[in-house]
This record gives sequence, C-alpha cells and structure tokens, in this order.
Amino acid sequence: MQISSVNDVKIYNLSHGKSLPEWLSDRKKRQLQKKDVDIQRRIELIQDFEMPTVATSIKVSRDGQFILAAGTYKPRIRCYDTYQLSLKFERCLDSDVVAFDLLSEDYSKLVFLHSDRYIEFHSQHGHYYKTRIPKFGRDFSYHYPSCDLYFVGASSEVFRLNLEQGRFLNPLQTDAVENNVCDINPVHHLFAVGTCEGRVECWDPRVRNRVGRLDCALSSLAEGTEVQSLPSVSALRFNGSLSMAVGTSTGQVLLYDLRSNQPLLVKDHFYNLPIKSLNFHNPLDLIVSADSKIVKFWNKDTGKVFCSIQPQANINDVCIYPDSGMIFTANEDPKMNTFYIPALGPAPRWCSFLDNLTEELEESPESTVYDDYKFVTRKDLENLGLSHLVGSPLLRAYMHGFFMDIRLYHKVKSMANPFAYDEYRKDKIRQKIEESRTQRVQVKKLPKVNKELALKLMEEGDDEAELSLRKKKGKALPSILGDDRFKMMFENPEYQVDEQSEEFRLLNPIVSKVGQKRKKKLRLLAQQAAAQQAAEEDEEELEGRASSEEESSDDDKSWVEEVREQRRLLLREDRDRRRQERKDADRNTVLLDKEQSASEKTSDVADCKKSSRPQFYQIKDGEEFRSFNDVARKQRLQKASLEERLKLEEHRGTSNMANMAVGSKQLTFTLKKSEQQRKQQQAEREHHEERKKLRRSAGHLSSSRGRGRGGGRGRGGGRGRGRY
Repeated sequence: MQISSVNDVKIYNLSHGKSLPEWLSDRKKRQLQKKDVDIQRRIELIQDFEMPTVATSIKVSRDGQFILAAGTYKPRIRCYDTYQLSLKFERCLDSDVVAFDLLSEDYSKLVFLHSDRYIEFHSQHGHYYKTRIPKFGRDFSYHYPSCDLYFVGASSEVFRLNLEQGRFLNPLQTDAVENNVCDINPVHHLFAVGTCEGRVECWDPRVRNRVGRLDCALSSLAEGTEVQSLPSVSALRFNGSLSMAVGTSTGQVLLYDLRSNQPLLVKDHFYNLPIKSLNFHNPLDLIVSADSKIVKFWNKDTGKVFCSIQPQANINDVCIYPDSGMIFTANEDPKMNTFYIPALGPAPRWCSFLDNLTEELEESPESTVYDDYKFVTRKDLENLGLSHLVGSPLLRAYMHGFFMDIRLYHKVKSMANPFAYDEYRKDKIRQKIEESRTQRVQVKKLPKVNKELALKLMEEGDDEAELSLRKKKGKALPSILGDDRFKMMFENPEYQVDEQSEEFRLLNPIVSKVGQKRKKKLRLLAQQAAAQQAAEEDEEELEGRASSEEESSDDDKSWVEEVREQRRLLLREDRDRRRQERKDADRNTVLLDKEQSASEKTSDVADCKKSSRPQFYQIKDGEEFRSFNDVARKQRLQKASLEERLKLEEHRGTSNMANMAVGSKQLTFTLKKSEQQRKQQQAEREHHEERKKLRRSAGHLSSSRGRGRGGGRGRGGGRGRGRY
C-alpha cells in the first residue's frame, strides 16, 4: 500500500506493489510470498483484480455487489463479487469492447458494444443474442421508460434499438458529421449527444425532436490561446435535472446549467489531453474529471482542486463506488488500480476494515517521501550554484530547505561534479578490497585498557563459538568487545580495573570461580553434544554427571577458603595500617601540643599587657560549667575537620570501623553519655551494692541427711532402708 498526500488529503493506493504472474503454480506463489517482503506487505483487496494485458472500462452494479471490467488481450469481461472478494466469472468475447452497460441491478442483463459494429446481449447464464448496427459505434445509452438503446458513432445518425419490440426504430438525424458520446438525464430523460464539432445537441425522446444546442468549442477557448484544431466533445455527464458537465478533446471541462447557453465554470487540466471520464461526487459537491494522465477532484462552484491522483500507467476509465471514498481505474496496464480517500467518504461495507487500518496509520504518521522531487538545503544550493533560483517556481520552500525536480537535480549535479562516477567506482573497489581482507587470518589485538579482561572475554567467546559450531541450531552470542556500548571500557583509562583495591580482591575469587564454572559447563555441554552424536550408552552419561557434581562441590569449598583467606589478609592489612596511622597521629599531636602551649603562653602575656579586663563566656542552655580548659577544648574540636575528629574518636574508642563482605564497610559510634545519665548509672550501682550487703545467705538451710542405697530418703532422722 502506498500513501500520498495532496493538499493535506491522504490517498491510499491499495493496489500498489508487485503482482504475481498467472502462469505460476500455487506452490511457487506461496514461496514468493514467504521470501519477497514487498509481496508480503501488499494488500490484495480483491483477488486477481487485473487483466491479462489492458483494462479498457470498469463499472459497478447498482446494488454494489458486483464489479465488472472489460479488457484485452484476449477480449474478455470479468465479474468480481465484492461479498466474496474474488472473481465470480470470466467470459471471453469475439472482439474488443468499446463500451458496455448493466441493464439490471446485478450482472444478469449486460449489453456490449464491440469494435466490429456488433451489439452483444448477455444474460445470467452467458451469451444471449447478437446483432449489428449500420455504422461503427462509439458510445450508447439506455432509455428506461421506452426500453430504447441509443447508439452514436461514425455517423450523423443516432441509431435506436427497442428491446421490447426487438427491432430498430427510426434514427435521430443530427447536424454533426460524427458523434462521440451520449448520455440521458436520470430525472427528465433528456437525451444529449456530443459531436466532433464541439457541440452538444439535446433531444426529447418523447417527440424525437431537437430541443437545444450548445456550442462548447468556442466557450472552452480562452483569450490569446492558439487554436490548432477545433476541440471536440469527448465526455458528457448529467447531474440532477439541470447540471451537465462536458469534457473536450483539448483537456477542458465545462460545467453548464441547462437554462443557460454559457458555461458556469471552465476547468483546464493543462495537459492538452482528451477528457475520458466525468463523474459527480454530490456529498462534497465535487467533480471527478480524468484524462489519460491524471484524475482531478475539484469543487463545482469554485473550481478549487480538492486532490488529484496520478497513476503510473495511462488511464482509460474511472469508476466511483457509490456512497464511499473508493475509486477504481482501468489503465493501460494489467493491474486495475484501487484508491481509497477517507476524506471523500467511508470505506464500503464489504471492506470496512480499511477505516480501522487508515486510522492506525494516521495515529503513527511517517515522513512523506516524494519520488519525483529532491529535498535540498541552502548549503546544497550554494554547492550546486543554484542560489539564484530561490524564489522561482523551480524551488518550493519546505521547512529548512527546498524541493526541486529530481531530473533538474541530477542534471545540475552531473554538470557540477563530472567525476562523481569515478569517485563512486573507487568507493566500490575499496569496499570489495575490505571484504576480501576480512577473509584472511585476523590477528587479535588487545586494547590499551583492561587487557586482562579483554583476553578473558576473547577466550570465552572462542569457547562459545566452538560450542555453537558443534550444535546444529546454536548461535554464538555477540561479544562485548564488538559492542559500541562498551567500547569506552577498553579505551578510557578511567575505566581501568584496580586489582589492588579491596573490592576487587574480595570479588576476584568469585569472578575466577564463575569463569572456571562457565568453562567447565561449556566443556560439559560439548561432551554431551559429542556423546549424543556418537550415541553412547546411558550409564556412561550418568557417571559423567556424578563426577561433575563432586567437582562442583570441591569448587565451592575451595572458593569459600579463598574468600576467607582474602578476608584475613585484608583485616591484617587494615589493622597494621590503623596502628601506623595512630603512631603518626600521636607523634604529630605531641608536636602540636608543644607549639600550642608555647603560643598560648605568649598570647596570655600579650593579653595581660594589653588589658587587665575580665573575660566573659556564654554557656548554652542545658550545659554546666566545669572549667575553662573544657571550653577551650570544645572550641578546638569545633574548628577541627571531620577527619581529625574521626581519628580522635577512634583513638578514644568511641567509634569503630569494620570491613564487611565484598568490600563494604560498617562504622559504629559510641555516643557520649550526659551528666544526668552518669548520675543515674552511679545511683543504680550504689543501690546494687547496698542490696548485696543486705542479702542473707541460705546455705545454712541445707540438710545433712544422707540417702540410702536404694535411692530413697530415710524417715525421721534415720538413713534409708537399703542394706549396708
């Protein structure tokens, strides 16, 4: 499906994509659908909606269930059932179809006008009757009240065939040499004929007389235009009781009111091609006009273009599905195009899923791509030397650049850079050389950072690659060395692993054992794969599993021992380090105390000399004054840094730092007790001492009576009853 946007109107080409040949078998078609992505993404709305070579005309039945299309080669008619979304029947004919029409609500009554002057009637079962008209026909219309068929062609006469009587009636004589098209008004049944001289003659079927004439050729010509030939009428269509649209062979569409001989509006396609089809879209007051190149939708009151469709192949006929936004076109191509425009109306009932599909596509919009235009910025224009075209019709401003015709872009680029092909050829040769180099033996180079880790990853990758090769469906996992997300770990020195840190030393036994387990597991899997290929006995496999379990238990024990050993070493090093720091701190403290005492003496002498005034100190609430030395000590503690205070508390024993597992640390503090808590503890201690003095011993209450041999107690004051 292809999506395009013209004047902010979304147009969905449902028939875009590759089509499969008819001579392919079903098996080949299924294989191509599995392999080709374009075939998988296409939407086949109606199965086999195409012709062998060319489709000439297409129509929809009045009940909306059947779509009929005529084409060649060989001449044939195809009927598609919309309820089944497939081909209902196909009938081959003797000659090409110029025009056809449906006389009934469905496909049961068909009339075909052939290129060899024959008129063929078909019923539901197939061919019914065939007759011939005197001149070559070009178009025909059916008059329902009188059951007459009006045929126009290479003659000045309009031939009438009455289907009720089964005979030809007297023809209508026109003033033209040849007649091209005809149509009958659906309201008052006025019959109109378009001539090759550019006139439209209107006839009343009831009296068989001409009631009016319009000269469309002169009305279609604007002032100052060069006239090479007289434009003829190539399309004609009524709308309602008073509106009529006329298409000329020079690409103009004239909209008339039957009460006036002057057109209300003249619309030019600017392609100088004959208008082939005219249709009215009444819900939006639009006229759909088509020539062999483009289909235009424009407002019948203002002439403003609503949107346009430009297929790749030339257009032969256009048909609008009633009360919907779906349009069918018959082209000079095997495929008949199907377009869906949600702005014109909803999807038909038999393909209502298109509304949901288009809504989902609109919710996730994609960037619009123009195949015929190239987006260029101002810098690109300066490089190409096209800055002088800014503001001209050749450049269309869009966002931060411009759109220009792709043909002009390629032409200017080839002139500005004539050696582009040589550069392209050199790049291709360089790519081929690099591809051939990858097939050679590659020398593994270790990175500058974390070499040991990279070597370990390489070895593990080689083991996994060997294991994946042994397996039939196994795939090797991507390596971290080749992943861009982890490249900074092997390039930036800040990511270097410090092997002397406590965290690494505690984790190293775990990492090494995990690596060994992984290698053993890979070896075990390789052995199992080899055992399956060689079809060894089950007993041998069980023995291998038992040995692996024993090895895993031994590995766990050794891992625990290594972790404990590393833990002991870390504790010993930490103890030695703290002892050395304590010694250094004591040495520095002695020197600092001497200096502070000397400085205090000199400062006291200076203060005494300066002033003999008394000094006052402010005590905070809840504190008791003990001595001036305590206040000075608190002031020195407040000025000291956090590190010095922690060392002092650790020296006094109020804080303790301990190393935990895998490198974490635990810090505990002994809070200083207040004076009230100290008094309370002292009172409790004195109370316990007093109770101990008052407590009397119960040792004198124990009896000295013995026990008998039998284990029982004696009665009275005697011993037990046992023998002695």
